[in-house]
Amino acid sequence: MRTGLSEDLIARVLGAAPKYTLGELEKKFPPRNLPDGAMVTRFAPSPTGYMHLGGLYQALIDSKLARQSGGVFMLRIEDTDTKREVADAVRLIIDSLHKFGIEYNNDEKYGPYYQSARKDIYHSVAAELLRTGRAYPCFLTADDMERIRAEQSAAGFATGIYGEFARDRDITPDEIIKHLDNGAVPTIRLYSGGDPEKRIFCKDAVRGSIGFPENNEDIVLIKSNDGLPTYHFAHLCDDHFMRTTHAIRGEEWLPSLPLHTQLFRMMGWQPPMYIHTSTIDKIDDETGKQRKLSKRKDPESNVAFFLRDGWPTGAVLEYLGNIAASGYEESKMKGAVKNFDEYEMRTKKIPMSGALFDMKKLEWWSREYIGAMPVADLVAAVTDWANEYGDDKQKMQVRDTDYLTGVLSIERDNPRRIRKDFITWKQTLEIEEFFWDELFVPNKEYEYNRDALNAFLSNFDIADDKDTWWNKIVEIANRFGVKNGDVAMNLRVAVAGRTNTPDLYSIMQVMGGTRVIKRIKALL
Repeated sequence: MRTGLSEDLIARVLGAAPKYTLGELEKKFPPRNLPDGAMVTRFAPSPTGYMHLGGLYQALIDSKLARQSGGVFMLRIEDTDTKREVADAVRLIIDSLHKFGIEYNNDEKYGPYYQSARKDIYHSVAAELLRTGRAYPCFLTADDMERIRAEQSAAGFATGIYGEFARDRDITPDEIIKHLDNGAVPTIRLYSGGDPEKRIFCKDAVRGSIGFPENNEDIVLIKSNDGLPTYHFAHLCDDHFMRTTHAIRGEEWLPSLPLHTQLFRMMGWQPPMYIHTSTIDKIDDETGKQRKLSKRKDPESNVAFFLRDGWPTGAVLEYLGNIAASGYEESKMKGAVKNFDEYEMRTKKIPMSGALFDMKKLEWWSREYIGAMPVADLVAAVTDWANEYGDDKQKMQVRDTDYLTGVLSIERDNPRRIRKDFITWKQTLEIEEFFWDELFVPNKEYEYNRDALNAFLSNFDIADDKDTWWNKIVEIANRFGVKNGDVAMNLRVAVAGRTNTPDLYSIMQVMGGTRVIKRIKALL
């Protein structure tokens, strides 16, 4: 390992003297005062687009493990890739978490929580590495690196800056000063001591110990264009000083595990326990094969899809929890737990293979979720959705809360036979459109028994109890020699415009006598 740089030269290389020593950083961000076994987790998205369903899946696991262990769940915005950053992406991330009820606890003591605001921390750690010879300033230009990659590819070597290709690995102080005097701005690279012929063993809480070739690449730690860290270096510094105990991330980061383990060991820091979650997959409609959710092909990859269409956020989380925790559905079906909050999630039960997201299965979870809701909560949820996402007709449907309550109360008073045809708030209002005169579409194709309808009108009283109401229908059927169900079907189609509805007596009670009479007369 090369000799470290002087303090004066470090200040020139970094553009300023470091603000902290490592000792000062350790005091500034002390170990957290938490119970034994408490997990400190973080959801660390990059603001480069919309909130992906896979991100929500990871955030759910993060928050669940932290909450059930008495720990802390943080939101950290990894905004060091300024070229890919998308305006308003942070707001979308925060709003999505809030609307799905995933709350984070960003204690100011361990902040800031935007990586772009933690530059002093990264530069202070980089200064220590420059001081001890574990990092060096590199003045390779983009053209230099392109030429090196071309040479490596032509010779059949792995591409990257390592070994003999790391031109500035042993650069002298005089050469550094010369480059700086000429106006060059260096990157700060790791002085890697890894040997790819050797193996480094890394621990994953789900997969166990995994062996990888050691990393020998002198990766960039601090970029030259903006002085911000790369993902790898920021990850090292932030997870240490935020005192993260469990780093939960997608399995696409598994190849980075040996590098991150190497960095923690190089610093003498305890790495977090890594949990690499499986990707969210689906069955392709065309090929019938399992594949990753696609941002381009699959609208459900964007969590905004579920909000816009009115999927109950609790049902979505219940379904994602079932994917993440093998055994949850069985416990729920046995009545051991009521919901995912009550279930104790175990890291060993997190699936290693692709987690399959099935919209039909989500529909089942949603039916069950809505079926268990108190009517008042259902009315409030539908109303909130319509007022935020609905069109004019849906906003009209929720304007009269008492009427809406009556509509949504039908067939919800018997726990053994509760209706389960509601899937989303949007679909709920669409199913019930016939209750509103403005949206009612009469069925003009049905062949009505006009005599039966006239007979019903002549003796109809909205104050009748259900038995009296039904006896009148039976009497009409007997008078005209038809089945009881035929008379009821004529009435159902007349007042609802459809042949399949919930309990007809309840429908008429909610509509009221004036509306029922008006609709039947309109057909006659």
